[in-house]
Amino acid sequence: MSLFNIFGVAGSAMSAQSVRLNVVASNLANADSAASSTDQTYRARIPVFSAVMTRFGDPTAVGVRVAGVVQSDAPLRSRYAPGNPLADKNGYIHLPNVNVIEQMADMISASRTYQDNVQVLNTSKQLLLNTLRLGQ
Repeated sequence: MSLFNIFGVAGSAMSAQSVRLNVVASNLANADSAASSTDQTYRARIPVFSAVMTRFGDPTAVGVRVAGVVQSDAPLRSRYAPGNPLADKNGYIHLPNVNVIEQMADMISASRTYQDNVQVLNTSKQLLLNTLRLGQ
């Protein structure tokens, strides 16, 4: 793998982690949103990644892309709150299936992975600059 391929691989990873961070932010923003029915309730979203070959033709170099964002199939939560204006006829409000602890862990993981790829890019840049200086 040449140093130029590293830029493409790390760049695709940074792009994927950026999508992951945006999805986590959306999930956390809607973690406490209530609805009057299960059809209207926010469902946690999960990004799906897939490995791809880079366009540079190196068979060992792979990147990552976001294949899509799917909804979680975890069960929704219900809470008995008969005084809430969003309560259904039985007095329950329906809450999203967002697990805040899992989302925070996912956010930390995505943030660190993004930072690691920034470090890979910086190191690769330094290696290329040092290689260019060899000819001086």
